[in-house]
Amino acid sequence: MTDSSAVEAATRRLIAALDALEAAVERRREADRSESALAAQVQALGTDRSRLASELDGAAAKSRKLEDTNREIAQRLDVAISSIRSVIETQP
Repeated sequence: MTDSSAVEAATRRLIAALDALEAAVERRREADRSESALAAQVQALGTDRSRLASELDGAAAKSRKLEDTNREIAQRLDVAISSIRSVIETQP
């Protein structure tokens, strides 16, 4: 092998190594972009989860209040029905 062919072979190997390095750098950049996008999605999901948990707490509180009101109304209706029956029974 002559000096010029050895230099050409070394140059080809260097170019191939640089191409491989450039490809590896681009893959790493793409992975970093994907990781950043994933982190943004995770943060958005966390925000949504917090909002949904808050809404669920509010809905549960409203449901309990409605149940309490429903029980109170049922008790009042029972008293009213009893009163009406008493009045009806005392009528000749």
